[in-house]
Amino acid sequence: MYKRILVPTDGSDITAKAVQTSIGLAKLTGAELFAIGVKEPFPYSAISEMQPVPPQEFYDAQERIAAGNVRTVIDAATAAGLKCQGHTVEALHAWEAILDHAKTQGCDLVVMASHGRRGVSALLLGSETQKVLTHSTLPVLVVR
Repeated sequence: MYKRILVPTDGSDITAKAVQTSIGLAKLTGAELFAIGVKEPFPYSAISEMQPVPPQEFYDAQERIAAGNVRTVIDAATAAGLKCQGHTVEALHAWEAILDHAKTQGCDLVVMASHGRRGVSALLLGSETQKVLTHSTLPVLVVR
């Protein structure tokens, strides 16, 4: 059935449910897990020379948060006796990074939350989840 499952994480509570679902599914099918944390690019504005946060400080914070979220998935998978690889990537659009990473890693399923931290603006599905569903050629399991 599924051999390589990708689970995107942003550290939200609903994402934790998707992680547990992906772990359970991986145990049932013998699949390997891949976790991805997407970092936002620096919000550079050419209008002003003044930035509230220096770029390197912003990048370091983004990496620390994304890597911590991915580490949580790896630790949960390892505790369940599964192999899990984790990566962080920077992208303007998380959905594109998720689909690109799934392709690069040869994943055959994406398991993701119905909404994440940005989900407040969407009524039924988070905007990133909706775009993954719209553009994916892979099966996508959405966890509520």
